[in-house]
Amino acid sequence: MSTHLVWFRADLRIHDNLALAAACRSQNARVLALFIATPQQWTQHHMAPRQAACLYAHLTDLQQQLADKGIPLIYAQVSDFAAQRQQVVQICDQHDVTHLFYNYQYEFNEQQRDRQLERELETVVCQGFDDSVMLPPGSVMTGNHEMYKVFTPFKNAYLRRLKEGLPECASAPAVREGEKVVPATLDFDYPQQAFDRDLFPASEKAAIAQLRRFCQQGAGEYESQRDFPAIEGTSRLSACLALGVLSPRQCLHRLLVEQPQALEGGPGAVWLNELIWREFYRHLMTYHPDLCKYRPFIRWTDNVSWQHDDALLEAWQTGQTGYPIVDAAMRQLNGTGWMHNRLRMITASFLVKDLLIDWRKGERYFISQLIDGDLAANNGGWQWAASTGTDAAPYFRIFNPTTQGQKFDASGEFVRRWLPELNDVPDKALHEPWIWADKHGVTLDYPRPVVDHKQARVATLAAYEAARKA
Repeated sequence: MSTHLVWFRADLRIHDNLALAAACRSQNARVLALFIATPQQWTQHHMAPRQAACLYAHLTDLQQQLADKGIPLIYAQVSDFAAQRQQVVQICDQHDVTHLFYNYQYEFNEQQRDRQLERELETVVCQGFDDSVMLPPGSVMTGNHEMYKVFTPFKNAYLRRLKEGLPECASAPAVREGEKVVPATLDFDYPQQAFDRDLFPASEKAAIAQLRRFCQQGAGEYESQRDFPAIEGTSRLSACLALGVLSPRQCLHRLLVEQPQALEGGPGAVWLNELIWREFYRHLMTYHPDLCKYRPFIRWTDNVSWQHDDALLEAWQTGQTGYPIVDAAMRQLNGTGWMHNRLRMITASFLVKDLLIDWRKGERYFISQLIDGDLAANNGGWQWAASTGTDAAPYFRIFNPTTQGQKFDASGEFVRRWLPELNDVPDKALHEPWIWADKHGVTLDYPRPVVDHKQARVATLAAYEAARKA
């Protein structure tokens, strides 16, 4: 009898899991599952404690679901990727594994680990799958067979491919014959911080239900509501996508069931656009592994003379910059492990373009806090905001934090939720409270702006221009 081992990584689900489905195809094979925690590696990658707690919740849920299917989950904890690789080899030897199944990870270190593992497992058949994307890297290329460097032409080519044929979803495995599996206690040695389970699903079943609700009720209105942080206009599914509790194929198919015109630019098209952004950054990382090494896509931007000011960085991190929309957003991040997408752009632009602080410091801080931390998406978003990445817009796109707040939180509903010290400030004055306070002789328990936006904009443009000429 052959023994199939499914190595779970960032794919904690039984539905539409390509590696799991392939391993279970043969009814005669014995199927085992494996998860190996790597706390030391997580520390090096700055995993957020809330994401660790979310991972643990979904891992225990996955273990029970696999047990219900008659598939035991082998669990181990090692320090890092090198030890993880050795652990897989050892487990394959212990259980006489004939076939190893896993879903590809596109980060540089993970790809290196998997390639070396395949070389070491000489007698084991290794099968990998492009599971975390709708279309695999290399399938959407320019006419010259190169990776796109700008999103819009990539998106257009991507949509053409989808219209030619949608990627299929794999069914959950059937119950396998054999002894009843009793789940063992799981534990990993990494700090965890509680997360709001009403906002973020803590099981695969809950994630699928939330996806269905959003596609029915929210996806059609996503375009008109997504930029307003006081409105629950986003899917809140990013944490599930980051951990692989949902697949992008599931999202695509559910969206098209509920919003059938999404592929043609109708209702739901803008949310589909966000899924394609996610694909773009994953494809890009495969062809440009330097993105995994804190290097900018546009090389000359490494010449920017960044400001090294720990006090300004801390003011940004703690929500004490004196710009209400920035501070409310950062306090939302610190308080929940999540930040609204529009606010991610505003806060990133402020750190880089107003404070002239290296975007990599912001990227790392976000990862250290985000429940939906994902290297490709986080890096892509930060490089977009810093004008160091793949984007058609030039470096002189600089968000004005005051007008952004006035435009997307005009009544101040979101700001007041996170900055109660501004509750007495009138709506019209809320995004420049210092002006109102000075005019009325009021003392606010809130800092004055750490920088003048107009002056900061001039200094940033000069810094980028000098870097470009250099």
